[in-house]
Amino acid sequence: MNANVESESSGGIADKFKWIVVIAILAATVVANHFYSDQSVLLRAGVFVVAVALAIFLAAQTDKGRTFMTFAKEARTEVRKVVWPNRQEATHTTLIIAVVTLVMSALLWALDIGLRWLIGLFTGLGG
Repeated sequence: MNANVESESSGGIADKFKWIVVIAILAATVVANHFYSDQSVLLRAGVFVVAVALAIFLAAQTDKGRTFMTFAKEARTEVRKVVWPNRQEATHTTLIIAVVTLVMSALLWALDIGLRWLIGLFTGLGG
């Protein structure tokens, strides 16, 4: 068996409680937004941002949250290692792909017409 497989009890009761609180915060935010729809949009958006930030902070305190944060940091490091094409390279690549797509579609269209004619010739259904 793989040693990295998580057991059912990983995280414990504290983590489960934290996830329940996170879900409750987000649900309460949605319900409050509905009930206070007559309030300023700016005020409701501010409360929403604060509530979501609180939920994210609380979720990050769980085992799964810490694992996700580690993954996100590693992904960010990998994205920084990527050598992105400059504008000219991206434009040339896009044009090449467009031309190849047009050529292939013309070839497939010609093949379709040819096969339709050939089948019509054998079956006598016209072409």
